[in-house]
Amino acid sequence: MRILYSIALYLVTPFILLHFAIRGLKDRGYLGGWKERFALGCSGHQPGGIIIHAASVGELNAAAPLVKALLEQPVKLPLTITTFTPTGSQRARTLFPVGVKHVFAPLDLPGAVQRFFEMTRPRLLIIMETEIWPNLYHFAGQKNIPILMANARMSGKSVKGYGRFRSLTRKALQNVSHAAAQSPLDAERLIACGIDPEKLQVSGNLKFDLSIPPGLEQQARLWRKQWGEDRPVLIAGSTHTEDDIVVLEAFRLILAAFENTLLILVPRHPERFSATAQLARDSGFKTEMYSDEPDCSAGTQCLVVDSMGELLHFYACSNVAVIGGSFAAIGGHNALEAAALGLPVIVGPHTENFAEITDDLIRNGAAIRVSNANQLAHQLINLLGDSEKRHAMGNAGKQMLMQGRGALRSTLEAVDRLIG
Repeated sequence: MRILYSIALYLVTPFILLHFAIRGLKDRGYLGGWKERFALGCSGHQPGGIIIHAASVGELNAAAPLVKALLEQPVKLPLTITTFTPTGSQRARTLFPVGVKHVFAPLDLPGAVQRFFEMTRPRLLIIMETEIWPNLYHFAGQKNIPILMANARMSGKSVKGYGRFRSLTRKALQNVSHAAAQSPLDAERLIACGIDPEKLQVSGNLKFDLSIPPGLEQQARLWRKQWGEDRPVLIAGSTHTEDDIVVLEAFRLILAAFENTLLILVPRHPERFSATAQLARDSGFKTEMYSDEPDCSAGTQCLVVDSMGELLHFYACSNVAVIGGSFAAIGGHNALEAAALGLPVIVGPHTENFAEITDDLIRNGAAIRVSNANQLAHQLINLLGDSEKRHAMGNAGKQMLMQGRGALRSTLEAVDRLIG
């Protein structure tokens, strides 16, 4: 089955490269790293280290506590982070400017994967969240490289997708040495996909162990002073087009109640920066791009953040957070960063990707679910007019995070065990 998969992948590789080239017309990051994607001529690898594969920005943010902990270990092994997307690459370089090497992950072609392992000769391969690549797993097993699935999660959609290739998926997962699942539900789904239950442990979510960067609150106070300390600030983080449409419709109603409110939109993908700003202008709001107007003039109604890796900074200076991806039928994004900073959280109807976390936030009084723009506007107006409720929801979120910590310790113990 894996041989047929490899033949099919070789056949579609030209189309994958064409896709990268087309994406490169909007994001030039897709035009770089060609040699790395085939593991050709990459230099500077230090063998005998740990490879952490984090496909894109979300996985990198989850990996941040683990990477920082590994960098602080008494015995320091070379660390290499691999990503698939340019935004992931940029985020990796921002989060870890020193002490970590970054390369694009090789395509899951037998030759590319074998060349990559020959160059890196790792003692451990860590896969963040949900990435099952048959050749990567096969050759890691063949070369006796332990595989640790860290912060592992499996959505219902992913189970169905992998289920179409059950034999191939099951064979790949036989090479996993240890899987640290985020929740009992994720563990059940991993078992359904074919992982050995004896190699599985429910460790929790690494994002509960996130740390607040130093200087964040100071930067937030400075921005709030520039914008107007008493000015209400709403943020919609990691948004997609569907989220922006709903939030902007709600914002029109909010301005009728709180006319000096500032809305911060943080698009999930850089290719949407300009389109998001134009959508806000077309909706009738005075809109600025963060790169053009970092101080945000008093007359600005909507600020579009056209940079990557700064979401935490903007959460820190906001009053309420709307979580992107939850009004788009993609399953939502993680609300824990907003909760960690004491923000009341509002989500839309689609939170399948983080179902357990979102449901726990709602159950603990830290988040509210809405279905449409009118409901969103109603809840936001209530929260902006009730500081005690905002603080109560924010404190509930922070308390839940404190109680959820522990995944990092468990994952580090697995790392120590696997590398001996």
